[in-house]
Amino acid sequence: MSEFKRSRKDKNGKMKEYWYIRYTLNGKDKWESVGEVGIVTKAVAQAKLAERKRQIRLGQLDMIGADIPTLSKFSVEYIKYQRDVKNKRSWGRDLIALNNINKHFGDKKLSEITIRDIDDYKELRLKIVTPGTVNRELQVLRHLFNQAASWDKFFNKNPVSESGLLSLNNQVERILTYEEEQRLLTASPAHFKAILIYALNTGMRKGEIITLKWSNVDFNNNLITIDHENNKSKRSKRIPINSTLRQLLLELKLKSGGNEYVFLNLNNVPYSRQDSLNRVFERVKTLANIRGLRFHDLRHTAATRMIENGANIVAVSKILGHADIKTTMRYAHPDESLKKAVDNLVKYSLN
Repeated sequence: MSEFKRSRKDKNGKMKEYWYIRYTLNGKDKWESVGEVGIVTKAVAQAKLAERKRQIRLGQLDMIGADIPTLSKFSVEYIKYQRDVKNKRSWGRDLIALNNINKHFGDKKLSEITIRDIDDYKELRLKIVTPGTVNRELQVLRHLFNQAASWDKFFNKNPVSESGLLSLNNQVERILTYEEEQRLLTASPAHFKAILIYALNTGMRKGEIITLKWSNVDFNNNLITIDHENNKSKRSKRIPINSTLRQLLLELKLKSGGNEYVFLNLNNVPYSRQDSLNRVFERVKTLANIRGLRFHDLRHTAATRMIENGANIVAVSKILGHADIKTTMRYAHPDESLKKAVDNLVKYSLN
């Protein structure tokens, strides 16, 4: 964006200099004449440019021809970019989030979506889903607005950032009981039962499980290696293979038929998206009559069981792939830990 001089002929055919301002609107360069040099000063041109910048930032130029898309229209472009250009693995979840949001104000232009709209959305969604789910949906919308701004299709402040995310209760998530585990395994088809057993014996995330290849499994050293590109923390990690896991993996290897992926769906092909795994999990939960459990809670269950049985917190943190050990500490029970620490002093006491 700048102001500049340019010569052109007036209506009488004489060459004269004029002040112009130049700015970008919806990805296109706009030139606008301010007036003849000598009649209009540079300060006037600068003030005009400043006013255009303000109008663009507030989305007001939409009223004079700017083609700002609706949320539903831009959502299509955004998802296509995330899927085809960024190769985002979780684009399917982003699509589901945006579909939910578009039901509420998808027909509005991006410049028309206000902080109040975001606040109202929170209130409505909290009647149906958890605060964590609402936040995940809003995070997708927040990134969408940032993407639109970088493509000059949105010029205002990000309404999601201005509204903010919901505060979450950091209590330990839902833990599967042993009785529920048996019901879940009984209700599962063989191919999915293997995934459940694997999740409960590794604490791995869905994305790590469905992308696991046999090249990541080392039977000689009883280790599973997760490459950094498949780990949320972007760090590679190694998970020991216990006896239950080893037997499971050896059986799956015999049935793999040469497929490079460890876990296959009912049609004997790899899971293409996490949504596919979620659908099977929901059906199995219904059959087992289990409520309030997410697949991710199997990870919390594994972590809690490891710590309750005396595993070192640092070791558990490495297995889970947490970037910060504070994240792992939520699975520990402070009061019990303090009691055990003091009880250990008894052996040093004089009797």
